[in-house]
Amino acid sequence: MTATLDDVTKKGKREPAAEERAAEEMVARAREQGLSLTGPGGLLKQLTRTVLETALNQEMTGHLVMRNTGSQWRRTCATAPGPRRC
Repeated sequence: MTATLDDVTKKGKREPAAEERAAEEMVARAREQGLSLTGPGGLLKQLTRTVLETALNQEMTGHLVMRNTGSQWRRTCATAPGPRRC
């Protein structure tokens, strides 16, 4: 094997994914604003909270459906075998 580490890394170099670019951008903005990356009010805590809240809201939206029962709208659970009141 005559390949050097530089030769291997040049061949395997890829374009960063959209998620990586977004993360790099958030870290750069946090540093510009003097926000710490970790800790109680840091970027990681804020980002984790936002991702979890968004995921939970989307999950609940997928399970809850508003249905018109004639005289009023009711929230029902969209679960098998059929809709039921939550």
